[in-house]
Amino acid sequence: MEKVHAQMKTKNYKAGLLKELKDPEFASEYLAQALESGDQAVFLLALRDVVEASGGPSLIARQAHIQRESLYKALSNRGNPRLTTLQGILKSVGLRIAVTPASHHAL
Repeated sequence: MEKVHAQMKTKNYKAGLLKELKDPEFASEYLAQALESGDQAVFLLALRDVVEASGGPSLIARQAHIQRESLYKALSNRGNPRLTTLQGILKSVGLRIAVTPASHHAL
């Protein structure tokens, strides 16, 4: 019974997260925090969540003009997407890459 209850909590969490990630502002902050971690695998996992919330890999791959298999590979734990691939994925989910000045404390 405990295992079923834990699975329900996980499903509820994931469903709630995916619902929130449909909001571009929330998705943007979610990805920014993942990127801030400095761990590429964390960022790619977050981007997978955003892709799932935005219609799923098939739709996003089509909109980004890449093969679905290439999208899966790029977003895998060992993925290393090209900048053009990343830009295409982000554009397809309504986001873009931006560069901002580092705070003086970070230097």
